[in-house]
Amino acid sequence: MEGLSRGLVMLCITVLGMAAGTAADAQRPLPPAPPPLAVTAPLLQVKGAEMPVQLQRAMLDGTVAAGLAEIRIELEFHNPNGRMLEGQLEFPLADGQQVAGFALDIDGALRDAVPVPKAQGRQVFEAIERRRVDPGLLEQTAGSQFRLRIYPIPAHGSRRVALTIHQTLPVDTQGLRWTLPLQFARGAQQASVHLEASGIGAPRASNGLPWAFALGDGRYQLQWQGRGAELPAQAQWLLPQVRQRDVVAGLHEGQRYLMAQIPVPVQAVPRAMPTRIGLLWDASGSAGHRDREAEFAVLDRYFKAIGDGQVELTVLRDQPEATRRFGIRGGDWSALRAHLQALPLDGASALGAWTPQPAVQEYLLVSDGLSNYGNRSQPALAAGQRLYALSGAGARTDVARLRAWTAAHQGELLVLSTTADAASAAARLLQQGAAVLSLEGEGISGLVADAGAAAQGWLRVMGRIEKPGGSVQLRVRLPDGRIDTQRVSAGEARLLPGGLVAHAWANGQLADWAGDPVANAAARRTLSQAFGLVSADTSLLVLESIEDYLQHGIRPPSPLRAEYDRRHALASVDVARERSQRLDDIARQVADRQRWWETRWPKGTPPQAKQEKSSPAAVAMAAPVAAGEAFEARPNDSVAAPPPPSPSPALALAPAPTGPQAMLARQAPGPLAERAASAPGAANGGEITIALAPWAADAPYAQRLRAAPADALYPLYLSERAQHADSSAFYLDVADLLLAKGQRALALRVLSNLAEMQIENRHVLRVLGYRLMQAGAPALAVPVFRDVLAMGEEEPQSYRDLGLALEASGQYPQALTALYEVVLRPWDSRFTGISLIALDEATNLMAREGLDARAIDPRLRRALPLDLRVVLGWDSDNSDMDLWVTDPNGERAYYGNRLTYQGGQMSQDFTGGYGPEQFSLRDAKPGTYKVEANFFGSREQLVTGATTLSLRLSTHWGTRQQRDQTVTLRLKDQTESVLVGEFTVK
Repeated sequence: MEGLSRGLVMLCITVLGMAAGTAADAQRPLPPAPPPLAVTAPLLQVKGAEMPVQLQRAMLDGTVAAGLAEIRIELEFHNPNGRMLEGQLEFPLADGQQVAGFALDIDGALRDAVPVPKAQGRQVFEAIERRRVDPGLLEQTAGSQFRLRIYPIPAHGSRRVALTIHQTLPVDTQGLRWTLPLQFARGAQQASVHLEASGIGAPRASNGLPWAFALGDGRYQLQWQGRGAELPAQAQWLLPQVRQRDVVAGLHEGQRYLMAQIPVPVQAVPRAMPTRIGLLWDASGSAGHRDREAEFAVLDRYFKAIGDGQVELTVLRDQPEATRRFGIRGGDWSALRAHLQALPLDGASALGAWTPQPAVQEYLLVSDGLSNYGNRSQPALAAGQRLYALSGAGARTDVARLRAWTAAHQGELLVLSTTADAASAAARLLQQGAAVLSLEGEGISGLVADAGAAAQGWLRVMGRIEKPGGSVQLRVRLPDGRIDTQRVSAGEARLLPGGLVAHAWANGQLADWAGDPVANAAARRTLSQAFGLVSADTSLLVLESIEDYLQHGIRPPSPLRAEYDRRHALASVDVARERSQRLDDIARQVADRQRWWETRWPKGTPPQAKQEKSSPAAVAMAAPVAAGEAFEARPNDSVAAPPPPSPSPALALAPAPTGPQAMLARQAPGPLAERAASAPGAANGGEITIALAPWAADAPYAQRLRAAPADALYPLYLSERAQHADSSAFYLDVADLLLAKGQRALALRVLSNLAEMQIENRHVLRVLGYRLMQAGAPALAVPVFRDVLAMGEEEPQSYRDLGLALEASGQYPQALTALYEVVLRPWDSRFTGISLIALDEATNLMAREGLDARAIDPRLRRALPLDLRVVLGWDSDNSDMDLWVTDPNGERAYYGNRLTYQGGQMSQDFTGGYGPEQFSLRDAKPGTYKVEANFFGSREQLVTGATTLSLRLSTHWGTRQQRDQTVTLRLKDQTESVLVGEFTVK
């Protein structure tokens, strides 16, 4: 049996067939068909628009054949503002719908997108966007949520986009249900609709829809045009379908695929109800989007059918609460209901963080299925334990995940949009369903079956035809216990033009794998890219020019493909040689740093400094003359550096380094510093302490919360939350206050809300990871940073952050691997300098913990322990923050004075975003060292309303005596600076 799916699964082949039901079957009451899910209208989000971008035109063209639908949606947006803008269109899709195509107008013509790995798509989009040219990106964010990014929408100009959506239509006893996604066109100044349906009876409109199909050229057609505001609230048709087997085949790149729909006897058989129930109640922040009254209406019927029983309640948020037991007597569950109604909805969703109990007969998970925190994998249930899922989130539900989970455990997913859906959902919950027992193919592979519509009298099966005479044998256990066997032959199939059948098969495979996305990630990515489907791993990307496709190694659509192939063959890169050259360059930088580390720097009183001329106010100060200043000037800076001293004979023999580190290496040894043949004697007694400066948010809500007693703080936060639900700074501040008052579990819950705020925003998640590290919860930070890495592997900070979190959680070999990736990989020029910082961290970890160093280039294995080390990083891209350290001499190390008199070294200045910047001092002179952070400038809208800085201050770094303190804080304005803390060296 191959690829068997036992419940509701998006399918690929549709097997429908079996003898019609008996007369007794037909007389039994049937559960009503579930209504279509309400779909939220898409919202075009535009940063910095004085006037809203207008939807000028919307055209919807749809076709239906053999239970498969294709909708092409073309939208034209107009920007009435005087400057170019980026637009983001975020929208959910209904169950069974899948984005199968995307096009963006380039020079007036629509250009088809090509599938790319999701992380690469975002990386390329943002890299090209910085050049202010024309990329377009369509990606799946979470569940059935999608995001389209368009740049630029020109000033006083327009952009056109086209989406192609495929759907396997839901089916019931009356036929197929086709719902048109009118939400895309409702706000248009001009809208048009053109629909065609073939191979069915006359479509019948529901809900009093004024439109009607007309028969012409052998198919039913409908046309309409007008203003978007004139469109009906909903457009749904019933497509009559004869209760007989329907088998179709379709081609994709030469391969044939099969889909069969098979009628089965319609039976309504009540199932035996359990008496020991495990209720898994999702009380995370996203639960606020669920219709809980509709969910309670289903539970009313469920517990009434059970009568007497016992419920083991587990509340799920960022962490599961301890299980509580409730008794059900005569269907009365009022105590349990009152408890559920009183629960605050707060925190992230860790749906895999619970432990099944062997005494429980059946689990019911009430959740939207969005699992965004901690363990994402479904816990293993015992044999015979069923799992049902209930969601009142409508189209916000992660249908694929919940359907796969319930299908694996003989259960079913029930999705509600309103309370009116409760009756049909409860009927399905209380009745015995059909189950696919086996699915075997001869000459047909990749089989997927869906029994989700069995209660409505249909089964669907799909597969890949390997032999013309191939067949599929299907064994189904009917609700009354009878076993029915069906055989479908590829020879029965009629050919359906286009890629609908193949895409339906691919969607079925993706749905089958949704239950364990981590284990199936590679297969899912390969399949999505082969069929051009948007999924959790694959996005669709449009670029402007052939040069853009060549630069990023992305094969373009057909009009550009031949030219790309010709030029790409001529420009192949020797990856091994490139990596070798990179390691050679890193090795030269390491040699420079080692010479700095081995130099005996003066610890006495420095000579009098010369007055700096015309220094910027933020950095001007009288400072002692540095032993050698490795200096990088910024625009309008006029800080004068003294001429470098002549190199010592020892340095003259070394290979000539290049770049900024070469400047440091040439300038380091001079009249005030001599090379040490061995390690110099310590300049201090070894006693070094850290004191962090207090920092507190000054927002009015923070003042109110700070004044509250400890037991009133969390309730006050809940009352304030609605006003600040979209502010990540609010959650950060409240978490700080809770930590300060000793309420750690609640602080971590509040902090976890950042994972719920903006779906797949790596900047917000990076802040969450930093704050979890500061709170001493690295085990929670590790999966957060894994998510950040999956979203932004083009940024070296993603690997470094994960490596540091793994180190803090005791996973040393994995940490070393992540940190060394920062050294090995080539990065964009704006990240120059981070490799050496990550190498310092990797080699010191390796030496301190005695790790296997064979994977590290031998030239790079030297650990360089330090008395003092400070590292500054931040959360916003295209931003420039500065680290300042002022030593007991009164000399400030900063970007304009990168080497101090006593040998304090500042790393290369980061002006393009994220950092890190590092201060290093091997042998610290006794006295006080002041650490400050400065906001120099930003070209990016900030995700927290300010830039969040993360600083790590270390003493005796790289030794067993290492002590670290981390702090995160926020800076809002250019030229703002803040005291972070002080080292005291004795």
